[in-house]
Amino acid sequence: MPVVTEIGGHEKDLGGGFRVRRLLPALARQSVGPFLFFDHFGPVTVAPAMDLDVRPHPHIGLATVTYLYDGALMHRDSLGTEQRIEPGAINWMTAGRGIVHSERRPADLASHPYTLHGLQLWAALPRGLEEAEPAFAHTAAAALPRFAGEGYTGRLLVGSAFGLQSPVQTASPTLYVDLAFAAGASLTLPPLAAEIALYPIDAEISVDGRSVPRQVLAVLDAECPARIDVVRATRLVVLGGEALDGRRHMWWNFVSSHKERISEAADDWAAGRTRHLAGDDTFIPLPEPRPSGQH
Repeated sequence: MPVVTEIGGHEKDLGGGFRVRRLLPALARQSVGPFLFFDHFGPVTVAPAMDLDVRPHPHIGLATVTYLYDGALMHRDSLGTEQRIEPGAINWMTAGRGIVHSERRPADLASHPYTLHGLQLWAALPRGLEEAEPAFAHTAAAALPRFAGEGYTGRLLVGSAFGLQSPVQTASPTLYVDLAFAAGASLTLPPLAAEIALYPIDAEISVDGRSVPRQVLAVLDAECPARIDVVRATRLVVLGGEALDGRRHMWWNFVSSHKERISEAADDWAAGRTRHLAGDDTFIPLPEPRPSGQH
């Protein structure tokens, strides 16, 4: 049976009525491949009066990976990037030694309701690249490879699988696949990465005869094929890659192999030494109190 661990996640309120389901990090497992943070947000109907904007905030030592099913977000960062994020595209922001960004409602959606639904993952950078120069890369939906089988379609978002290669550049071997199953469909997933997990979005699935509930992250035995059977139509993501080269420290929006580096980044943000966004004086303040060892 290839399911090794099931992670149910927990609900987290980000403010303004915006709730997310957080699957990683978890007590059972810090990461799957390079991914050590996994938020599933929505679907939520965003009314004009709701304020779901994520104000400017900093990151170090990671790459954010944003993927939408519905809606849109406007990304701005301290590199001067302004990018509208829409369904099907992959937006890969490398924080490296430090970046600040915001994610807001696009101006054209301000006056009417719309649905927002998507995933945001963080990929830890390899130890030797934690202090790399920050960067942002947008890969449009049309540039991502597609494939199909009996009762399912797929999009290769990141990495190599099913004889295809995504154009998204990563810092280490990484896998991210979006699958859509019709009711009654099945697929045998071959071993695709050193570490691998499945996440059904809409409905329960069966993996080698074992039931996996919707919105539960199922970590698989990466050395074995896994047969996926679907009763009700559902979206599903496959994620993973090469294991991290050592455990990471995480606090707030910071990831590093060294606790002292997180403390330094926190001090810089609290003191206003971190570069903010041009023309935007708002920001998310540093949370208090800081955890033990991060003063």
